[in-house]
Order: sequence, then C-alpha cells, then structure tokens
Amino acid sequence: MPVLSGATHAMTLLRALGAGEIEHPGGSLLEHVRRVGELLGDWDARPALRLAGLCHALYGTDGFPSALLPLARRPQLAAAIGAEAEALVYFYASCDRKASYPALLDDPPLFRDRFSGRILHPGPQRLRDFAELTAANELDIARVSPEFRRQRGGELRALLTRLRPLLSEAAWTECRAVLFRAGAHAAPEDGRTAGGPGAADGARG
Repeated sequence: MPVLSGATHAMTLLRALGAGEIEHPGGSLLEHVRRVGELLGDWDARPALRLAGLCHALYGTDGFPSALLPLARRPQLAAAIGAEAEALVYFYASCDRKASYPALLDDPPLFRDRFSGRILHPGPQRLRDFAELTAANELDIARVSPEFRRQRGGELRALLTRLRPLLSEAAWTECRAVLFRAGAHAAPEDGRTAGGPGAADGARG
C-alpha cells in the first residue's frame, strides 16, 4: 500500500478512535505516533514499517496498556494500512517485554506473545523491524520528555545498545544523539556491552 494513502487512512482512524484526546509525553498520543512514523521515514524505513510506526499503539503495548482498537477488529486496521503493516503493529503490541527483551538475540531468538502466551522464534527481518520500531518509539519519548530521560535513560541506553546489531545506522546515530549527549555517557560501537536482561522493561509506548 502506498505510504501516503495508508497514512491518510491511519490518521483518519486514529482521530476517530480518540488518539488526539489521550495525553502522552510531548502532547497527545496522536502527535506521538505521527512523530514515530516520521522518524522511521527519516531513517528510510520501508512503507509498511512507517505505517506500523504510525499505528503502533492501537492495540496497546506492554508499556502503554490503553488499547484504542480491540484485537477482534484487526481486519479493520489491515484494510486501512495493509496486511504487512498490520502484522507489524500486532507483533509490536504483543511483545511481553520482560520475557522477550533479554532473549531477542538468543540463538534461536525467543519472543513471548503477551496476548496468546505463545513463544515464537522470529526471523531476522521481523527482529530488525521490531528493533527499529522500538527505537523510534522510545527515542521520540526521550526527545520530548526530560523527565523520561532522567528516569529511564540508563535503562533505555542499555536496551538499545543491546539491540544495536538489529538497528539501522540511521537509528543508531539517533540513539547516540539522544541518549549519549555531550559526552556524558560513552556510546559503545555495538551491543556487546549492554546492560542486564531487564533493561528498559518499563519503557512506555
């Protein structure tokens, strides 16, 4: 689906579901998801991932439990943004972060679906998409909320450093700019020195 057409349908749906009325760091939830989609576009993400960024919070997440759209209405979202983008939204929303974050780089990777309880072994592309969307979501909040950076900055640095092997160069450059500012924290070149397995379990979005 062309990203402009999908984005128009997505924004119409988000507004109809009240995303503009839900408070979120940096303004409303609608503003947040719009910025996430734009950030992914800045990183040259393919259209389906950009649309997933725009809609990533519709089913709720492990860090933002307020679902705007019940899972029973997944076909409605798929019709609006395409099946591939909707599947990415579901995958992101379904992540049991406490169980999954420490195991995403295992061999094989382990991912727990918090909706079904199933343990999955995602392929490389799905993992890269998930990491990229995770980075875009968390970095947007970190950019607009000094309080979030103070409270969760260390956890977020550890998480995204751990996910570094899955991130694009553009995403990692943004991580360094937002989370390792002014030499206050040394930015590692890869994910091998990341923090412990519980890093950023409580991050929002």
